[in-house]
This record gives sequence, structure tokens and C-alpha cells, in this order.
Amino acid sequence: MSQNPAPTPRRWGRAALAATLTLATLDLLWLGVVARPFYDAALGPLKRDPVHVPAAVAFYVFYIAAVLRGAVAPAASVRDAARRGAAMGLFAYATYELTNWAVLRDWPAVLVPVDILWGVLLTAAAAAAACAASGRTAEPQNESSQRRNSAGK
Repeated sequence: MSQNPAPTPRRWGRAALAATLTLATLDLLWLGVVARPFYDAALGPLKRDPVHVPAAVAFYVFYIAAVLRGAVAPAASVRDAARRGAAMGLFAYATYELTNWAVLRDWPAVLVPVDILWGVLLTAAAAAAACAASGRTAEPQNESSQRRNSAGK
């Protein structure tokens, strides 16, 4: 039976660094390169150029803290962290997109499903990377699977 190591400040530091690097790298590639033409066309004059960096930094700080607390800390494994991260991304990005669509007159409807899907994938990846970096990779075994495993030996 493998066990996950106890959380320590060093492990949480590695987790935070992994989440930050994963989230920032993937988001910058997505928004700045891969999907840039899509966002430029969809947002038009609504898009700020250049990006307001203090707001972006504040988002990343708060979001990474939420991912660590809500998806990584309670996770039993990398897979579990990814599932929890996907759910968190769904709720966070759907809240943002659906609120904008509901209250902003010119919010492009085409952005809604794309951004929600991106939030699910991005947050799942960040949570999985953070969990792996923290050293918590093993699925805990329940009693019945432990009995099965020991009976088969």
C-alpha cells in the first residue's frame, strides 16, 4: 500500500510553484498565441491592449490559492486533484462567462462555451501539476481493495 507524504511548507511551495507555472504558461500560450485571433475577433473593442497587469496578477494569486485549497489539498491523488480542478474550473469560468453574458450588452455568446471549456482544462492541469509536485500521487486504498491485493499475493 503506498501512502502520500505529509504536507510540509516545502511541498506546498513546490505545489504553488507548479500550479503557477502551469496556469501562467498555458494561459499565456492560449490567450496570447493559440486563440489570440479568436479573442481579438470576438472581443473587438472590449479587449484591453495592453493587458492590465495588476489585475491579471491579482487573479492568478487568488485563483492559485483557491486551486491549492479547493482542489489540491483534499485530493488523494493526481487524478483526484485533476477531477477537483476540472470542477473548480467549470464553476469559476462558468460564473464569470455566464454573468458577463447576462449583464453586458455586447458580451459575445461564442466566448461562453470556449472559455468555460478552457477553464475546465486549465484548472485541471494546474491542480494535477500542483498535486504531482507536492509528492501526493498515490490513490489511497480502501479496506476491500487492500484485502483483494493481499489475498492475491
